[in-house]
Amino acid sequence: MQPAVKAPPLGAQVDYRSLVVVLLSPLAFALVFASWTIFAVLGVELKRVLHFGEVQFALLLAMPMFTGALAALPMAVLAHRLGGRRVMIGCLLLICPFLWAIAHSDAYLEFLLAGAGLGLGAGSLAAGLVYVAALCPRRHAGLALGLYGAGMLGAGLTYFLLPLISQAYGWPMAPKLYLLPVLLVALLLWVFAEDAPRKVSLSVEALDDLEPSPEYVRVRRCWLPPPAVCRLALYYSFFYGAFVALALWLPGYLAAQYQLSLKLAALWALAFTLPGGVGQIVGGALADRRDFRDLRWWVSACVMVCLFLLSYPDFTMQIHGVHGDLTLVFSMPLYGFTALLAVMGLAMGIGKGSLMCLLHREYGDDMVRSGGLALALGGLFAAVLPLMFVLGNEWIGVRTAGFMFLYAALAVCMLLMLWEGVRAQAD
Repeated sequence: MQPAVKAPPLGAQVDYRSLVVVLLSPLAFALVFASWTIFAVLGVELKRVLHFGEVQFALLLAMPMFTGALAALPMAVLAHRLGGRRVMIGCLLLICPFLWAIAHSDAYLEFLLAGAGLGLGAGSLAAGLVYVAALCPRRHAGLALGLYGAGMLGAGLTYFLLPLISQAYGWPMAPKLYLLPVLLVALLLWVFAEDAPRKVSLSVEALDDLEPSPEYVRVRRCWLPPPAVCRLALYYSFFYGAFVALALWLPGYLAAQYQLSLKLAALWALAFTLPGGVGQIVGGALADRRDFRDLRWWVSACVMVCLFLLSYPDFTMQIHGVHGDLTLVFSMPLYGFTALLAVMGLAMGIGKGSLMCLLHREYGDDMVRSGGLALALGGLFAAVLPLMFVLGNEWIGVRTAGFMFLYAALAVCMLLMLWEGVRAQAD
């Protein structure tokens, strides 16, 4: 008599359901992110047509991020209770009327409200994260989450297609063309995907006989995650928020800084978003094989060096030498700027993929709070950054002040990492 084979745990094997989720969820992520970045390209043209200022442009970029941050945690909870597939489909359908509204808007307030509606698509991101985390194979959870996070490549879709569509058919046609792929992916999720089965470990009668421990009651009553989860979510919020904000800001920045057309500026911005998507996959795959705690220092140091170099504005320095005055002129060339962006985008992607895998590995049973909090904090940070960029550009008078702010924020995160490491060694 052969021994019975023990059934593998949920998510331990690659089956049809897991494959469908891993393939369709990044498509939904990419379309939501592409919808968010419409204003990254379209907003530059609207600013010229409607004659609104830099602060209004920054608010237009920040509005989807702000409402998305507010929607992340509630939608993650709904995905846990109702099923990730249903919430993702609902959020995809929810942004469709707002895409249509953008095409028929002619006032700044209307565009702002439409952007706020697009931010509700962040519910699809949070629901997709819970969905993928529940169904992805455990041995390759980092790779699956990295593939899901690579949906940020949707920004590249906007960079490439939107200027062409706007030039050929006019800007009102651009948001309308997003409707068909959004509806198609929602249909594919409805037809082919399935919700994750609920985990039931004990019967109702068994639960009635158990006396919950005080620690269990305390954790259940405390809605906020433990401090360790909050710190990991804070680290993730920097990489996620900085990447999203830069993806929104770079086309306009490149067009103004290097006197490029909007089409060329959007294409040059691909040097940041494409390595970021690839790095997300690489970071998740690396985190499947090693702990990110050792890797995060190298990733953070790489991003810090790039931010330090990007923070230098164009300047002229005159030195009074022995044999006369020496004049030093510095101006970051376009090729050097994009090379630094590519390296920084790759490093940020590795950081995002590795951190999300670490959250799943250590707090996968509470992915609703841990993953939802990470996306919420990242969305809030992304919403603040366009205003910081405007602060440097308009009020301080230095266009690269936004990179200086990112440099300072990363320094705070690294100091927090250092304090956490010292505290762990002391314990």
